[in-house]
Amino acid sequence: MALTRSALRLFSGRFTQACQVRGYADAPSMSLTFAAPSQVLYNNISVKQVDVPSFSGSFGILPAHVPTLAVLKPGVVTVFENDGSTKKFFVSSGTVTINEDSTVQLLAEEAVPVDTLDISAARELLAQSQSQLASASSDVAKAEAEISIEVSEALIKACE
Repeated sequence: MALTRSALRLFSGRFTQACQVRGYADAPSMSLTFAAPSQVLYNNISVKQVDVPSFSGSFGILPAHVPTLAVLKPGVVTVFENDGSTKKFFVSSGTVTINEDSTVQLLAEEAVPVDTLDISAARELLAQSQSQLASASSDVAKAEAEISIEVSEALIKACE
């Protein structure tokens, strides 16, 4: 029992030192590149934080984040700029790559500022998608309608 306590004390001391050395969010800045096929929203711009929706769960990205590759799901990307302002964008899908050097590449199929979204148009799109699903005769048509429903529901949620 005494050996176990000594081992725990030794381990906890080393663990504390390791945590103090790492300093996860201590990097001075993070460089963001955020683009869609029709536009570049951020081109190697320094930001404080980026929150992204992914299929493995929504998460925030800070400087010195663990290198990661994730697939974006339909939802809102929030960019926290260095001046304290935030900008929100709806993305339909895409990828996010986080590199060791605190650079982040966010590539979206579609990216639209949330403040330009129209909730009535999103609700209309949802109704159309649901009727397409009901009348779909092939597996491909059903899959396309289901994807459209998922995006429409995320659009409505982003508008609310």
